[in-house]
Amino acid sequence: MEQRNNLDGPAGEKEFVREITPKSVDFSQWYIDVILKAQLMDYAPIKGFMAFRPAGFALWEKVQELLDKRFKETGHQNAYFPLFIPQSLLQKEAEHVEGFAPEVAWVTRGGSEILAEPLLVRPTSEAIICDFYSRWVQSWRDLPILINQWCSVVRWEKSTRPFLRTSEFLWQEGHTCHRTEEEAEAETLQMLEVYREFLETEMAIPVLAGRKTEREKFAGALRTYSVEALMSDGRALQAGTSHNLGQHFAKVFDIKFLDQDDQLKYVWQTSWGLSTRTIGALIMVHGDDRGLVLPPRMAPVQVVIVPILSKKDGERVLEAVRSLADQLKEQKIRVKLDDREEYSPGWKYNEWEMRGVPVRIEVGPRDLDKDQVVTVRRDSGEKEFIARNELAAQLPNLLEKIQNDLLKKALDFREANTRKGSDYEEFKKIMEEQRGFFIAPWCGDDHCEEQIKIDTKATIRCLPFGLKPEQDHCFACGKQATEAACFARAY
Repeated sequence: MEQRNNLDGPAGEKEFVREITPKSVDFSQWYIDVILKAQLMDYAPIKGFMAFRPAGFALWEKVQELLDKRFKETGHQNAYFPLFIPQSLLQKEAEHVEGFAPEVAWVTRGGSEILAEPLLVRPTSEAIICDFYSRWVQSWRDLPILINQWCSVVRWEKSTRPFLRTSEFLWQEGHTCHRTEEEAEAETLQMLEVYREFLETEMAIPVLAGRKTEREKFAGALRTYSVEALMSDGRALQAGTSHNLGQHFAKVFDIKFLDQDDQLKYVWQTSWGLSTRTIGALIMVHGDDRGLVLPPRMAPVQVVIVPILSKKDGERVLEAVRSLADQLKEQKIRVKLDDREEYSPGWKYNEWEMRGVPVRIEVGPRDLDKDQVVTVRRDSGEKEFIARNELAAQLPNLLEKIQNDLLKKALDFREANTRKGSDYEEFKKIMEEQRGFFIAPWCGDDHCEEQIKIDTKATIRCLPFGLKPEQDHCFACGKQATEAACFARAY
């Protein structure tokens, strides 16, 4: 007898979904529950550190694969630089020191000996990379330098949350050198666009791109740009940043080149980065009360096949699903055949839904008799009966539709939770009760920006490209408005 709807697992097992707190009850606990139940990570014995479990690291591997391809297409190469940075190098740049000093982890002993100079574990790599560039750059012929590295960094955070803010996290950091300011600015904006396109195309996360304020820009940068995403609880998350460093670091670290006019000049630099916090964004933008919902392009497993076995027809079904799995693999579809005998089909449904696999395929004796399979979408729960000989042709279209539908759903949510206005009291009420993005005319004053943060816990996420203030006065202080700013409470 087929067991298509049985949700019981082996003796002593619980239903996964019962152990996930509903989003509407406690969003923060829902987030942790999903991460732990989907086995994305586990807590380390050191506060703020975590281990990536295979399911979590597979998501980061997809980020690496898809982003690295884009980096290479734009002319960048990968390299690797030391984990430890001498204290003297960091101290060369005062603003940089001030920006990172509270979060730096120090190494003062090597084996049994006290180090002559303390070393810091990289919180970012500008200082050590600039030291190398000062030796590598001699002539205009050496430019541009277009280098990226994939690595981990350590920032000793006081308040941590898995993927979003951890003391050690994985990321990529690009570091480039150019002849002119125009080339550096073009690079900075190009890489911001790479992030925007990647997040929207692959992760189905719509983002708002713009420039950071002076208060929010990277320590030592000339200008910082970011892409900002809206989570399903109404909070914003900075998903990627790109910095035009100007000549500031070049002058500190003496990175000069002989130009074509025989004049010694300082290079113009950029840096840009995207980290594992994008996995947190993926969870919070698409997940639901049953667990993860993964966009097909990001999903390590795009399709899971669950056979509906019976004593009479078990071997016949297994032979059919094995053949089906092989066909889908030939189509370059990432498929998993779950033929574990100790779990019921219903329990498997529950597990793979919790893990976010985009499509489930069910095959039982009755399906074989009708020469069909049943497909179930993770995002909508929609079921469809498809002829077996048509599945390989139809499945790629189904996966692409799911990808597009997830992006549209996230975009619709962002649009519904983006407001414009010039009423400060209304803004304060929205930030307290509804959150979301609020775009308002702003004066550009640092003190005004700080007061808004004190009043509402909201910060300026970015000054969005292409937007101008719709009123001539700042909505907070009443002075002349110079910018249209996007405000939100953020992670």
